[in-house]
Amino acid sequence: MGILRSSSWRPNFLNCFKPKDPNNPDSTKSKKNGASSSSNRISLLDWSGPQSQLSVMSDLSNPVFNLHIFTMKELQKVTANFSRSNYLGEGGFGTVFKGFVDPKLRPGLKAQPVAVKVLDLDGSQGHREWLAEVIFLGQLKHDHLVNLIGYCCENEQRLLVYEYMERGNLEHLLFRSKSPNSTLPWLTRLKIALGAAKGLAFLHEEQKPVIYRDFKTSNILLDSEYNAKLSDFGLATDGPEGDETHVTAQVMGTEGYAAPEYISTGHLTTMSDVFSFGVVLLELLTGRRSVDKNLPPREQVLIKWARPFLKDTQRLDQIMDPRLEGQYSIEGAKKAATLAHQCLSHQAKCRPTMTKVVKTLEGLLELNDISIGFFVYIVPSEGTKEKGVVMKCLEEKNCDHEHKNGGEGELKVEGRRRKRSSKSKKGRSSSSKTVHSDTDLYRRLGTSLYSPKN
Repeated sequence: MGILRSSSWRPNFLNCFKPKDPNNPDSTKSKKNGASSSSNRISLLDWSGPQSQLSVMSDLSNPVFNLHIFTMKELQKVTANFSRSNYLGEGGFGTVFKGFVDPKLRPGLKAQPVAVKVLDLDGSQGHREWLAEVIFLGQLKHDHLVNLIGYCCENEQRLLVYEYMERGNLEHLLFRSKSPNSTLPWLTRLKIALGAAKGLAFLHEEQKPVIYRDFKTSNILLDSEYNAKLSDFGLATDGPEGDETHVTAQVMGTEGYAAPEYISTGHLTTMSDVFSFGVVLLELLTGRRSVDKNLPPREQVLIKWARPFLKDTQRLDQIMDPRLEGQYSIEGAKKAATLAHQCLSHQAKCRPTMTKVVKTLEGLLELNDISIGFFVYIVPSEGTKEKGVVMKCLEEKNCDHEHKNGGEGELKVEGRRRKRSSKSKKGRSSSSKTVHSDTDLYRRLGTSLYSPKN
C-alpha cells in the first residue's frame, strides 16, 4: 500500500522532546522488569525544545523506555511491505498493519504477531500522540495495558509496534459484529470491564498519576481469552501532583464519554476517567452506544436515556441488552447498574475511585444466580471415552432440574442417547450425563465456554 510518502513536517511537528535535566541520574533508573518506578518515570511535561533527529533517537534510547528501535526496512519486512493482506484498520493516528517478529529479525525479540501503527503525516495531532505513546507505554507495564514493543523514528516516518490482540477492540465486538453467535455473554462482559478497570486503577495509583483521557470501547483491546488491555495513549496526560487538585487541558476526546466538568472547564482529574468508565459499563449493560443518532431523539444519548433506570433498579430489565436473553445475574446486573450510576455522578467528588470499582466488579464475578437459560454442558461419567459437549435444549421442559449435595444448579438431561452398536453396549455401563450451571462451569473452565463463537 502507498503509505510511505515524502512530506515535510509542519514546524510544530519538528519538535521531538528531551528531558529538561538529562544529567539527573534518576532519569535513567529502571526496575528489573524494564518498567520504571513511578518516582523516576519521565513525564510528558518534562520533554521540551526542538532538537535534531539524531538527538531524538538518542534520548528515546534511554534504558528507562525498554523498547526496541526498529528501522523502516525491518518493519517493511515484518508487514510484507505493508501489504493490503496485512491491513487491520485505521484511526485518528494512522493506519495499522499486522506483522510478525522473531529473534531472526533481531536478537532479544520474542517470536510473536504484532500490530504496526503508521503515523498519518497529515494528522493534526499525530506527532504529539506518537510521542505520548512512546513516553507512557515505554515506561508503564501492566497486564491490562497493551504492550508497546518498539517504535521507528526514521527520517520523516513515525511508527509504533505493539503486541497483536487477537480479538480486536470491544467496540467492534459489542456493536459491529454481525455473526449470530457473536453476542458477548454476561460473564465475559464482566471480565472485560474488570480488566479495563484494573488498567485504569494502575494508571491512577502511580506516584505520578496518569489521566487516560480517552477511555472508550474502541480503545479497549482483547486477547484470545478476552483479557482487556488499554491502548491508544495519545491523549493521556500526567495528573495533578502534590497540592494540585487538577490539571487544565484542551478539551479533547470522543463525544459521549467525556466528564461534564472537563467539557465545561477543561479541568482534568482521575475522576474524569471514572466518568468515562461509567459510560462504557453502561454500554456493556445495555448493548447500546454512548451516542446513537439512529435512535429516537430521547434515546440518542445513552446516559440521559438510561439514568432513570439506574436509579430504579426494579426496572433495570427494560434497558438490559436484549441479546443476553435474560441470561445474566439479576443481583449482579443491579449492582453493576448502581456502580455505573455512581461513576456517572455529576459531582466528581461523589464518584468512586477505580480501586473501589475493581473491588465491586470482582465481587460480581462471584455471584451464582445466573440463569442457565437453554444452554447446558454434558459431562461424561468416569470410565467413558466420550467428550463433554455443549448442547442447546430445544424446549426448556427437556431439562430436568436436580440439585445434589448443595451443588450449584446441577441438572440432568432427559433426552435421547446416541445410538450404539450392540458390541459397544456390552462392555460399557450407561453414562450419566450431568449438566452444570453457568456459574459452576465458569469456575471450572473459565470464560471460554461463554465466549462467542467465531
